[in-house]
Amino acid sequence: MRDAAPPSDAAPPSDPDAEPGFRIVVIRTGGVAGIRRRWHVEPPRDEESRWIELIDRCPWEAPAPTPPGADRYVWSIRARTPEMRRERDLPESALDGPWRQLVDAVRAAAAD
Repeated sequence: MRDAAPPSDAAPPSDPDAEPGFRIVVIRTGGVAGIRRRWHVEPPRDEESRWIELIDRCPWEAPAPTPPGADRYVWSIRARTPEMRRERDLPESALDGPWRQLVDAVRAAAAD
């Protein structure tokens, strides 16, 4: 007997990064041990403007920085609001200014 195919309107498996809403995810990979760390924040509505300001300060469209050398961290930053979606991978050496402010804010919020 064949297994029945799921109905065409069946919901796909839940992917939290694909769900609508406001979310910022920071992932750090690399380093000597190669350990992957992940932080995220889903700010409440009354704090969204603060987070949008942090996102807007980052130079998302700037040319890609030079890739890191061996055993260096790489930071993946994903920001999603109902109006936009942005992604950027940065070597540790490029994580300064507005990028550092955004990453530090996400890490601090995730620790709360």
